[in-house]
Amino acid sequence: MGNAVIEIVTETDFTALMIAVRDRQDKTAFAALFQHFAPRVKGFLMKSGTDAALAEDCAQDVMAVLWHKAALYDPARASVATWVFTIARNRRIDVARKARRPEPEELDWGETEPDQADVYEAGQETARLVAAMADLPEKQRALIQRAFYADLSHSEIAAETGLPLGTIKSRIRLALDRLRQNLS
Repeated sequence: MGNAVIEIVTETDFTALMIAVRDRQDKTAFAALFQHFAPRVKGFLMKSGTDAALAEDCAQDVMAVLWHKAALYDPARASVATWVFTIARNRRIDVARKARRPEPEELDWGETEPDQADVYEAGQETARLVAAMADLPEKQRALIQRAFYADLSHSEIAAETGLPLGTIKSRIRLALDRLRQNLS
């Protein structure tokens, strides 16, 4: 193994390296940033309570973000170190939130037959609704059908029928009140 040369890199050098990554996707500059910041990010995460393996994974993610989002770096807004450690802090928060999030409960989507009482009750409600709709005046029934069955907005119904928007709204409101009374 040859003599290792230890370089002291200043913040100006980090900025120049980051700009090279940002502007030219310079892999050598990225390697220098990675070599400097990855161990420090891992240490920062471990001091924040993250276990070593997860801190290593997060540090790798942070450096990947640095590479992929290099175009977003603006030296006028933050130093490279500030930017990197902000990404690390946000990643640590994301991991902590994910760890606290409960696993979704198992849903049984198996083929089960519906309860016959529920089917009967739904049929009865449908029959009552059909009867209540039949009791509406034709002008109100037509508007309810357009609004709820054809899924048209009040404005679309007004454009389609040529009726004023206020008339459409009033008739639908009256029809809904009448349906509510008939169904209760």
